[in-house]
Amino acid sequence: MTRTFWIILGLIVVVVGGFASMVSFGSGGDRRVSWRKPSPPTEVAAVPVQDGPLAVPVAGVPRKAIADSWNDARGGGLRGHHGTDIMAASGTPVVAAAPGRIEKLFQSGLGGITLYVRSPDRRWTYYYAHLAGYAAGIREGMAVKAGDTLGYVGDTGDAGAGNYHLHFGLTKMQPGDRWWQGENVNPYPLLAGRERAR
Repeated sequence: MTRTFWIILGLIVVVVGGFASMVSFGSGGDRRVSWRKPSPPTEVAAVPVQDGPLAVPVAGVPRKAIADSWNDARGGGLRGHHGTDIMAASGTPVVAAAPGRIEKLFQSGLGGITLYVRSPDRRWTYYYAHLAGYAAGIREGMAVKAGDTLGYVGDTGDAGAGNYHLHFGLTKMQPGDRWWQGENVNPYPLLAGRERAR
């Protein structure tokens, strides 16, 4: 075994240990993942990846069917909802709302099967949660364009059995922020087509 192998193995152990320390494990009850910290509501500034609203990230769902669920009570009223829930039948394709690169595929207690896409300028992350699974060939580091199939609508995580929907989140990122960090921003105006990028 080479020195490089041992260095890489050590880094993997540190990263896995770090993620394990951020996730709370236990049987039943309200399972929480500490890296999705609530933040106060913010206004949508601009999404500098296109000249208009985001694409609707669930195939076949019209913009007028999307409701604003930002900051609705969740977890028995202990936290606010930081995203937009888009209701759809189980297995409906979930598509990229904007171009970017898949930064992380992750399974969490709250979000279930999740996927994070980082914008080309790395200033925004698009979060897709409660997926039933990923589309064939999806992998971390993969470039995607708006409309590419990422996965399928499901009810994983804390969605509740049979409550099929996509939780779509938007976070404004700072240089050096990792996939779980950033400032939560209400994506609804951009999904509903009521706000244009500047």
